Amino acid sequence: MAAHDDSATVASPVGVPRTIRTDTIGKHTLRLVTIGKTFAGLLITASKQKARIDGEDPEAVWRELKVLVGKSSDAYFGFEGALTRFRSFFPDGFQSAHFENSERDYKLEAKRRLDEQAPLDEALTGTGYGEAALAAFRATNLLSPYEKTRLQALLRGPDADTFVQAAARFATDDIAQALAMMSAVLARYNCAKWTVVTYLPFLWRPENHMFLKPVVTGDFAERVGHPFAHDYQPALDPDVYSSLLDLTETTRKSTRALNPRDNIDLQSFVWVVGEYREEWRHAE
Repeated sequence: MAAHDDSATVASPVGVPRTIRTDTIGKHTLRLVTIGKTFAGLLITASKQKARIDGEDPEAVWRELKVLVGKSSDAYFGFEGALTRFRSFFPDGFQSAHFENSERDYKLEAKRRLDEQAPLDEALTGTGYGEAALAAFRATNLLSPYEKTRLQALLRGPDADTFVQAAARFATDDIAQALAMMSAVLARYNCAKWTVVTYLPFLWRPENHMFLKPVVTGDFAERVGHPFAHDYQPALDPDVYSSLLDLTETTRKSTRALNPRDNIDLQSFVWVVGEYREEWRHAE
């Protein structure tokens, strides 16, 4: 697959090109065109073609086209910029004592208590784990106080078992079914939020799952040019979570030099890059 600047129109030696997909993101129009057995992705701004990507896989072409949109953002600084910013706060990376104390240890403690009080394999079908789940939510500052208040009514009420079991199914990768189960329950408590849905799976299995705090994660995705910045929507759609996992894996590969141990490290990386203030710098 190749990307290049190209102001010429698409031409096909085997027939008339056919547009099969279009979308608008900000000031950009994205167009996917089939040309014989191949595909071309066009990025257009103000009726002028700015870039073209060619390939044989339409989904891959479309994804790369969305990456180009991300890179055109004024906020973009790529993963090199993200790494530079992270290291300005934690020069010794994920293994530094400062990082452990400020970003990792309290999440590991919340995980330890959840594993002890509501083991994943038991939570899948068991009952009576509402209080343990509520304690886990309260053990960190990843959710807002308002979200935690709403969760109290849920996790001390008749729907607690349904929610905890669905969260456990999510953690064991039955994501579509789990989201369907949780959506109906959470809507009754004004809790149908990605923060609520992803929190317990993230603690149960941080090697597989990622916590989603939408604003900071979307901002991070825009800064590094990942399609999640445009894929995100508040609705609990499995495709949104799939895009989040792709962002997580891309971040893992791009931070390999820092030796991330799990998604607790990567979630902290996203948070530090997006939310840390200059006055929080710590001499190591």
